[in-house]
Amino acid sequence: MDVAALKRRVCEVVDAMESELLRLSRAIHAKPELAFEEHAAQTLLVDAVRKAGLEVESGAYGLETAFASEFGPRGACVALLAEYDALPEIGHGCGHNLIAAAGVGAGLALAALGSQLPGRVRLLGTPAEERGCGKELMARRGALEGVDAALMIHPASVNLVTMPCVCLAELEVVYRGRSAHAAAMPERGVNALDALVLAYQGVAALRQHIRPTERIHGIITDGGLAPNVVPDRAAGRFYVRAASTAELDALKRRVEGCFRAGADATGAELELCWGEADYLDIRFNQPLASAFRANAEALGRVFFPMDKLPPGLQGSTDMGNVSQRVPSIHPMLAAAPLHCTIHNAEFATWAGSEMGEAAALDGAKALAMTALDFLCDESLRARARSAFEAGT
Repeated sequence: MDVAALKRRVCEVVDAMESELLRLSRAIHAKPELAFEEHAAQTLLVDAVRKAGLEVESGAYGLETAFASEFGPRGACVALLAEYDALPEIGHGCGHNLIAAAGVGAGLALAALGSQLPGRVRLLGTPAEERGCGKELMARRGALEGVDAALMIHPASVNLVTMPCVCLAELEVVYRGRSAHAAAMPERGVNALDALVLAYQGVAALRQHIRPTERIHGIITDGGLAPNVVPDRAAGRFYVRAASTAELDALKRRVEGCFRAGADATGAELELCWGEADYLDIRFNQPLASAFRANAEALGRVFFPMDKLPPGLQGSTDMGNVSQRVPSIHPMLAAAPLHCTIHNAEFATWAGSEMGEAAALDGAKALAMTALDFLCDESLRARARSAFEAGT
């Protein structure tokens, strides 16, 4: 069977699985779970993979809510990645329920080819994308060993061949002071909240003097318990973003200075805790992205030119870390109207809509077809590897 026939077959399988894939997406959407807590989503997806007759490992690569399944003959190996964590309060405002359905759908469609599958497929359930850099943690434990290319899609409000991406570092800060009665004996207190507010203002001032590609933003997660008690503890969570790892490292040092200034000014003790792993920028792979685009266009998708995007439109993803290890793609598929951006409650609503579900189904088909292109075409594999090694 030639590649065109194989592509028709995987699309037919996705169509036949539509009700099951949408069931998975809707169930995950209805019960949003935060990073490292995706137990219900993992169970749903693992059960679906097992029901299709595949072996699957829960808790794969050291993460309790991850999973992995591998199948197919020896040869080139493609990894399909599925995310399923959500955001606090707004649920699936990033549409990871759609990513899960697309990734698993593509994997099951390829598995249905049986002996006609022209290579290996590794289906990875990757938790903790929104916080914790789960893919990097899995990669450090071997999740990408033997993988020749990694593929996933992400929902958005426009079709793009890749995600405009910058690096990100996660920072947790805690100030510890000394409590006292705020009216009767304020002189006995060391105000931890004052330290954090001063640092926050320092960060705000720093924002005036950073590159357009850099961002610093955060929240206060603990500011005290009562206004008449000097807070002896204050805490916050901050994200620092930059275009490259070198620029990120330099900006992290400047941000640390703001938090140390808060401690110095108030006498509070400071605890700085950077995340276990930084999110890296995406190493764009033109040959793989072009193959995906052609497959998605065959389904009726129209892609927006990357050079027409507004300046500063960017985000971060731990798929960037994957792309620094193996040739990868992270295209965006429109799951909501153009005016609706990710990471808000409105997008979460669209992630449970017919438009969102259409993106998941198209994503499953386009991913499966792109995997077949890669596994069947030695020239594409060589060009993807060459582009990866060249960093383009």
